[in-house]
Amino acid sequence: MGVEKRGAVPERLPVRTVLADLGRANPLPVENDAPVPGAPGGNEARHFDAVVPRRSLSNTAAPDPKPDLSVSPGSCRVLVVVGHPRRESLTTALAEAFAEGAREAGCDVKTLYLSELAFDPDVIADSPAAQTLEPDLAEARGLIAWAEHLVFAFPNWWGTMPARLKGFLDRILYPGFAFREEDGHYYGLLAPRTAELLITMDVPPLVYRWIQGAPGHRAMARATLGLCGIRTVRITTFAPPSHTDAATREGWVTQARGLGLRLRGGPRRPIRRRLHEAGRWLLAVRPQFYPMSVLAYTLGALLAAGTLDLLAFVFGLVAMVGLKVATVLTNDLQDFESDAQNRFFSPFNGGGRSLLEGGFSPSELWRGVWVALGVSALGAVATLVMAPSPVTVLIVLAVLAVLALGYTLPPLKLSHRGLGELDVAVTHGPGVLLLGHVVQGGSPFSGQAWFLALVIALAVLPAILLAGIPDRTADRDARKQTLVVQLGTVRSVDLAIGFLALSALAALALVQSPVPVGLALSLFALPHAAGLIWLLLRYRGVGAPEKRIDLLVGLALLYVAWFVIVPFVEMV
Repeated sequence: MGVEKRGAVPERLPVRTVLADLGRANPLPVENDAPVPGAPGGNEARHFDAVVPRRSLSNTAAPDPKPDLSVSPGSCRVLVVVGHPRRESLTTALAEAFAEGAREAGCDVKTLYLSELAFDPDVIADSPAAQTLEPDLAEARGLIAWAEHLVFAFPNWWGTMPARLKGFLDRILYPGFAFREEDGHYYGLLAPRTAELLITMDVPPLVYRWIQGAPGHRAMARATLGLCGIRTVRITTFAPPSHTDAATREGWVTQARGLGLRLRGGPRRPIRRRLHEAGRWLLAVRPQFYPMSVLAYTLGALLAAGTLDLLAFVFGLVAMVGLKVATVLTNDLQDFESDAQNRFFSPFNGGGRSLLEGGFSPSELWRGVWVALGVSALGAVATLVMAPSPVTVLIVLAVLAVLALGYTLPPLKLSHRGLGELDVAVTHGPGVLLLGHVVQGGSPFSGQAWFLALVIALAVLPAILLAGIPDRTADRDARKQTLVVQLGTVRSVDLAIGFLALSALAALALVQSPVPVGLALSLFALPHAAGLIWLLLRYRGVGAPEKRIDLLVGLALLYVAWFVIVPFVEMV
């Protein structure tokens, strides 16, 4: 098999000799990739001696056991895939120069030559997963699983990749290994791997990008690797090889080696690496769930005082947000078993998946937890110094911290005891609203604050229940006894409908209460609740199947937004 182990010397001529020989052999030098009539692949005869004959197939899946798909941050394992159907080519020279540079950068590098693999490039079974892998492909699959960074080097023919590389991808990126499909949703299974492309082509780069639309780049980076969860971080083109001299081509080889050397600092450039790190943490803390808590905190503060103590408000907000970040990260750590088994995860459910897809290690997440708790503690101390009733603020903060962290952390583990949904409703409604209230000197027994907080809690519960439906089987298998696990999907939908009705009636009751909220909330909440109840009744009518219900969960979260946005607008 054409796999070059680290440190092995490939059986080929030196790069300079190959470039010179190819240049003498043809007036269109080096790559011989320029298309001519009747020969889309180039001017030389193509070699197909590595292709095995078609064979009859059984309906058995690809052989087990499947390789471990986990990626450990902190190391540098690189697989260079040479997609040219001929071993002696400019593409090969570029790929091997890159591999040489990557080794000098301290990476563990393996090289895969597709020209030397024996496999049928056609999928002739009903599914690629049902077609038994040839030994070379089985080894290639293991190399992809081993690698953290994939480098694909290939010529651009007819706007995209050679047929051999296309056939390799068709066979090796099969469902169950590279991706999974459920109800029309695709989940990449090879994250958080990265990739880069080294592409030779005779089309001028500007023409290829702006006139032809860069079809090969898009197909490889987005439609193929992207769907499998692999992020393409760099595409380097070398063009046009048929109109360059040997010195230029040697310069390209030097450039390719330099690209490999850059892996010393990781696959991404320094600025992109910092942005990526920031983005990783931003995704890990799940910012989509913070605005409602911030608005609820603000509502509590506005109920307490016409004019805010701005510094106390900000420091209290810092304490609350830091605590929430720590809660989200501990949830990822404690719910790993459930998240790993979850077939229906989405932006609204299934956890943050930082350990599974974000490339984080448990130690990194724990460091994030301690940093978040440290920031929260600093905010809390500053708030206690400025608050009119520091003892009351301390008690509310302590109760909020116990409930938030106790959602998944032992010994409470409220989410495992059927109390998680209620815990979330309390911390997102009464908890944060009362914190904002007491930070501004409000009474912890204020009827206005408690009434509004309980109404918000009623509105939160339907969204929490619905978000638990896609997670039900994974939670049950992980011995997590959520309310949805205990009730089942149908009764959980019934309960969500009941809380929707109660919260809509409570919105009407607010009009007659001392809380300064007018009829506007009812004008938004009542029709929204009615429409969502109708959709839930239809979903219940088909048995409330366990699957992704992004529309229902999204509408339930939007319903909660009315209960914080409308009062906020009316009070400001």
